[in-house]
Amino acid sequence: MTGDPAETNPELYQVVFENERVRVLEYRDAPGDRTAPHRHPDTVMVTLSAFSRRISSGGREVGVDLPAGAVRWVAAQEHSGENVGTTPTHSMFIELKEPGGVVAGAALGPTGGQ
Repeated sequence: MTGDPAETNPELYQVVFENERVRVLEYRDAPGDRTAPHRHPDTVMVTLSAFSRRISSGGREVGVDLPAGAVRWVAAQEHSGENVGTTPTHSMFIELKEPGGVVAGAALGPTGGQ
């Protein structure tokens, strides 16, 4: 597996809270910024700004365009990302520390929402 995003891209991901059940990461980037390949456990993502990204993993790519205030489920996965928009990204990731793992063929990027 690839690394912890707070270690692979500490300039983009900051741990803002952690206990035995969850870890919360704050993510900020600028247009053109890219992340190194990394992994997330099952996570809830909250967008604090609108953004446009490209998420890549294993030869697959998906575009992700979300408004500010969106809440999405992100199933455990490994990926890299790129800000392909014209605005900075600001999001929070609430990572669950319960058993679970990357599911082959699962959705890439966030799913569901309100």
